[in-house]
Amino acid sequence: MSIDAVPRVVATPAAAELIEKLKAEHGEILFHQSGGCCDGSAPMCFPVHEFMVGGADVKLGEIAGVPFYMSESQFEYWQHTQLIIDCVAGNGGMFSLERPTGLRFLTRSRLFDDAEWSWLEAHPVEHAET
Repeated sequence: MSIDAVPRVVATPAAAELIEKLKAEHGEILFHQSGGCCDGSAPMCFPVHEFMVGGADVKLGEIAGVPFYMSESQFEYWQHTQLIIDCVAGNGGMFSLERPTGLRFLTRSRLFDDAEWSWLEAHPVEHAET
């Protein structure tokens, strides 16, 4: 089995639709999932100019053309799983852009299989530029 690329993060069609609406309204945006308590454990969406990604963050990839970051310490827990960003009815994180929409982003996950994990081990994540 040949694998060309294994995304660490993907979006459901519903999440991609909401991301497109947020991009149209706010311009360039990004996601960050820190793994902190409360809102910090949810994927948060911010305007690029309002969130500073740090050197302790890793870029997992992009969803709907939007970069997705996670703290390096949180990545240690999640590295064996593909993050599946979805959206459901409810209130988003207090500072996340989707909050006024009546929808909220959430993270689902699945374990990578052996072939995917082999590919990922050969292609480490990028650390964010500071």
